[in-house]
This record gives sequence, C-alpha cells and structure tokens, in this order.
Amino acid sequence: MTTALEPVLSVRQVLTLDRVLAGEPEVVAGAGHLDRPVRWVHVAEAADVGVMLSGGEMVLTTGVLLAGDEEKQVEYIRSLYRAEAAAVVLGLGRAFPAPPDVMRRAAERCGLPMVVLHRPFPFAELTEEVQSRLVRRKFATVSLSESVRTALTGLITAGAPLQRLLDEIALHAGCPVVLANLAHRVLATAGERSAVDDVLRDWERIARQAGVGEGDRWVRAELGGRGEHWGRIVLCGYRGDSPIGRLLAERAAEALVLHRMLGGAAHSWEEQSAQSLLTDLALGVVPPRQLLPRARAAGLPVNRRTFVPLVIRDGDPVALDRVLRLLGLPGLVAELGDGATAVLLSLARDQDAAALAAYFATRLRTESEAGAPVVAAADACTAWEGVPAGLREARHVADAVAEHTAALDLPVVVRLKDVRLRGLVRLLRDNPHVQSFAERELDGLLCGPDAEPDLLAVLRTYLATGRNKSRTAQLHHVSRPALYRRLEAIQVRLGVDLDDFEQAASVHIALLAHDTQHR
Repeated sequence: MTTALEPVLSVRQVLTLDRVLAGEPEVVAGAGHLDRPVRWVHVAEAADVGVMLSGGEMVLTTGVLLAGDEEKQVEYIRSLYRAEAAAVVLGLGRAFPAPPDVMRRAAERCGLPMVVLHRPFPFAELTEEVQSRLVRRKFATVSLSESVRTALTGLITAGAPLQRLLDEIALHAGCPVVLANLAHRVLATAGERSAVDDVLRDWERIARQAGVGEGDRWVRAELGGRGEHWGRIVLCGYRGDSPIGRLLAERAAEALVLHRMLGGAAHSWEEQSAQSLLTDLALGVVPPRQLLPRARAAGLPVNRRTFVPLVIRDGDPVALDRVLRLLGLPGLVAELGDGATAVLLSLARDQDAAALAAYFATRLRTESEAGAPVVAAADACTAWEGVPAGLREARHVADAVAEHTAALDLPVVVRLKDVRLRGLVRLLRDNPHVQSFAERELDGLLCGPDAEPDLLAVLRTYLATGRNKSRTAQLHHVSRPALYRRLEAIQVRLGVDLDDFEQAASVHIALLAHDTQHR
C-alpha cells in the first residue's frame, strides 16, 4: 500500500501568514477555491508561464510584462489554469496600480483564485516563508509516518494481539478507531470508552453515510490484499488535518493487513475473542501444528486419530465432561460463550465416528436436567489441520439451529445439510462476497434517510411464510390492501418482482445473510 499524501498548505492558509497580511492581500477572483493545496511558490512574468509549472504552484507576479496588453493578460491566466496552478498573486504597483479587470474576469471564469497585494514587499520574503513551512510540514509528516510505522511494526514483531495494535492506532489518532467488515459489522474498537460508545450507539446508520465527504472527519482506509477487500479501518471524528488523518489510516491499514497475514488466520477477526485451546483451533490465529503440544498436554491423543468437532447448545460443560468419561471417549471440552460449548472427540481410526457421535448425543440427552441440548457436528477428519474448519462449521450449524429450532425437524446430531439454506448462509456470513451480495440486494431498504425497518420486517415475514399474503397480513395486523401497498413499496425500492421465483429467492438469501450478520 502506498500513500499519495503530500505536506501542503492551502491558498487560504498562505493568505493568513503574517508576511502576506503585511501586503494587504485582497481576493478578487476565485474566492470559492481558496482551499486548493499549494505545493510550491513560483515567481513568473512570462505570458506562457504554464510551461514552467507542474501543478499546485502559487504564482507571484508584478505583471510588468503584461501591462497594456489585454490579450497577454488573458493568456497569462489561461496558461496558469491549464497548468493547474493553485493561485496567482499580483503585486500592485507601477504596472498595475489597480486590479486589472481583464485578468480578474478571466480568473473568475476559470475558477482560479486571484489575489492582489495592495502594499508592495519583496516576493523573496513570501517565497522563503512558504517554502520553509512546506519543508517543515514535509519533515513532520515523514517523521510521523515513520513513528507510527515503527510502533505498529514493533508490536506485530512482538506478537501483540489485534487489540493492542488498535489501541496504539487510537493513541496516535486521538479519536475512536473501529475495525469493521464489508457489511459494516464491528469487529473490534479502540479509544476512550465513552467516545467509542457514542460512535457505536447508531453505528450502522452512521457508518453507511459517513466518510463520503471531507468535512465529516471520518477517515477510512480499506483492508485487503491480492485484489480483494475484506474490511476497513475507520478513524471516527479525527480532529487533525485531513491529509495527516489519511496517512494515519493508511499506516494502520498496512499494519492490520500485515498482522492478519503473519497471524496465519484463514478467516476473519470475528472470532478472536476466544481464549481456550478449542477456540484457538477454531480461530486459526495460531497454526494448528503449533497447538499440538498444548493438545497433548491436555491429554488429547493426536497421532493417527479421527477428530470429530462438536458444538453443543445449552449444554452444561460439567455434564459434557462427565458423559465423555462415562463413555470412555477421549476429548476436550471448552466453553465458547453465548451458550455454546465445543467438544473435540479423538477416536481411533477404526472406530465409527458417526455412530459414536450419535451415541454421545443420545447419552447427553439422558444426562441433561434442563431440556435436550442441541448437538451440532462437522464431518470427521483424520488431519489435525482440518479441526479448525470443522469446529467453525459445527459452531455455525449450532447457531443456525438455535435461531430456527421450531422450523426444523432435527436428528440427534445436526449437520450442515440438516439446516439447509440457513446453515449455508450462516456458514458463509463472514465471506466478503456474501456481505457485498447482501448489501447490494437490500440497498434500497437499508440505505438513505428514508430507510424503513418496518418494510424490512414485512419482507422478512412474507418470504418466511412462503410468500403467503394472508398469513403475512395477519402476523403484521394489517389489512390485505395495506400489505399490498407495502409489498409494492418494497419491490420499487429493491427493483425486483417478488412474484418471480428467482428474484424472490435472491432477495431471500440476501435477507438471511443480512440477518445472520447483524443478529
């Protein structure tokens, strides 16, 4: 990643310098363009001055070679405009005792800021002042860039976790920092707690509308590599200069991409809150091979074994461990949070993995005192490296079942095929392509100041009931005509025909993905 940032002053800032104010500057044209960046200061009198410029210069002139020739005056302004000069400063004196109207009108037409100095002073003083400030800003910018890069690289080299990197970024930025995926889902935050809470209070709406202009002080940089984006870092309410903010965001993005690459994670940061051995396996933050010593130390056989990843919903970890001992099954148990517990069975290669998983689930139901827990499983794998993917798949299946248990006729051990489309969508919810698909399909209902959550709820019910209008109207307590009007509004906003099966299916999948990402 490279940055196009340059340490510049604006025309407006140059006009506030003491040495410039001593010349009594007056803006006579292009007043609406004073925020143009000044890359350099150049003294030029020739009519074809543009050939000497490369863009961004503030040109100083006395107009001595232009006096009395209106055609040359117009060409002078046009030449500056073609060369993309930042502004022209005319010192009034013998050549032009008053602002030349021809030059002023030409500059106004071109949108080129034109400033006249009513009191003469040596141009060399202005040139020296601006150049010295530009050099100092350049040095300060380079120094800041290297300071941030050195600090973040040092943390990565030391193996610091993601949160430590974000804390360092927030320290330099002086504002809340948010790491989000393409669906605007917050993965991690840093900064003063109260300020972060303010940002997150209405995050999704703000995130969709912020960062589009230079005035909102939200600075973002995209995260990705190999031609694919998978998230963004956002400086929320950055108070410094916009170019410096962009530099900080870009340096932060570079560090986060490097951190992700060196961490060996094959998936997103959504799961990095995990703490146990099984959670580390599920995340892949540490390569599975490096976790083998920890697995062995925990008493799990790992050589020439078949591994069965399970995730149990609403199961007591103590009861799970007791059942493992009763059945004589080698395995590890770890709480994942949110009512989910992971179990990794380690079986001999000649044992029937599916039958033993079902036996374990059946016995667990008899041992449970608080209802029948849901047991989700991934396919058994003989390679230790396959365990992380299996644990993630089992977790997704368990979560999908927990959300839609009433709508599913479940076996004793639930697998991905048992939860059908909902399970597949949940499994892929962190995939950037799925996030982009959901955002694109539902854009008409999610974005804009007139976004209506009620229409989204109606769409959700209508699709969940198999496009049953009577049932949808009943569930939302509205009349059939009122429902028809809402469905028509939904179709207009989304640009789809819900009576067309393929279009309705596409919207349904996008809605499932959106709900899964934001549940």
